[in-house]
Amino acid sequence: KQNQKQKKRNVSGMKPKRTITTKLEDQTGTTKDRVTKQVLQTLSNGGFIDTDHDPVARQYFTTDAEKNILPEEKSDPIGDFNYTPMNGLVHRYPDRILVKLTDTCHVYCRFCFRKEMVGKNAGCLSSTEIDNIVAYVRSAPQVKEVIFSGGDPLTLSNRRLSDIIQKFESIKQLDVLRIHTRTPLVKPERIDSGFLDIIRNCKKSCYLILHVNHAREINDNVVNTLSELRRSGAVLLSQSVLLKGVNDTTKALEELFRTLVRHGVTPYYLHHPDLAPGTSHFRVSIAQGRALMKNLQGRLSGICLPTYILDIPGGHGKSPIGHNYIQQHNEGWRIENYQGEYFDYQDICNPDNTVTNPAKTKST
Repeated sequence: KQNQKQKKRNVSGMKPKRTITTKLEDQTGTTKDRVTKQVLQTLSNGGFIDTDHDPVARQYFTTDAEKNILPEEKSDPIGDFNYTPMNGLVHRYPDRILVKLTDTCHVYCRFCFRKEMVGKNAGCLSSTEIDNIVAYVRSAPQVKEVIFSGGDPLTLSNRRLSDIIQKFESIKQLDVLRIHTRTPLVKPERIDSGFLDIIRNCKKSCYLILHVNHAREINDNVVNTLSELRRSGAVLLSQSVLLKGVNDTTKALEELFRTLVRHGVTPYYLHHPDLAPGTSHFRVSIAQGRALMKNLQGRLSGICLPTYILDIPGGHGKSPIGHNYIQQHNEGWRIENYQGEYFDYQDICNPDNTVTNPAKTKST
């Protein structure tokens, strides 16, 4: 039996891996390992954790590489603190705010840019803290969107979520409420009839931004949940992180984005990895990321292609960093198409700078 067990652990010549259990709470990293039964179902290799070869396991289980913390890595890599006028509120951009409702997630991602705050048992914002944020938004009429984040907002109960959403719904100036979550991918059973009713009855446009990094995370359980969410009236977008050993190939990204669109989710952002502590083993170069996105241009339609972005360290905001297809050339422009061919283009404008189509211009 011992020989059989050892043989199983060394399938395809791989070194022995940790045995999967449904309760993974060891303290080998800065944040506990935490996964769900749904995540375990998407792992490969017959019930053994393979952080070297499994693109799902690599996202959730600690490795010794996390101990390598570089001087450039920061506990607040995107500079939230400088834009936090009160507890739980981040106001970086004029027209939207982000509310960190809780520090809890159903799973803990090893590359998380908030790994220094997530899972520290600080709990969720109190009713008083929520009321203070609501008052802040009322006093800032330029704010049109509220983003619920954390942690994962869907670790809260339906009753608590409903109370919070109703408070923000009452703010007339708001157009959009956004919920940023991994829950439909990692704990689809949480999307119950009570939560669907919350979305269905929401008086504002309600967007769910789903965090997903690999097509294998989207199994039948998830597909059914996405269908229920669409029927509830939620607008579904996705955001992904470009991660070494997870999705850093053209094939992996193409499969992910096609799968999302097939099930009614529009790819929104592909994030370049942030400088969170102990995450250098996940990072690829910007040049690699730009090349991947260029490879996808033309292979995928526009609805399949997210914007490749970098959150500039220190709190300076997001910037698109994808391939540049246009350059100034003489008095016009040099344009590159998806096949790498170059073409000259000349602006044709009226003196008042309105665009004219010469083919339709007639003299009078």
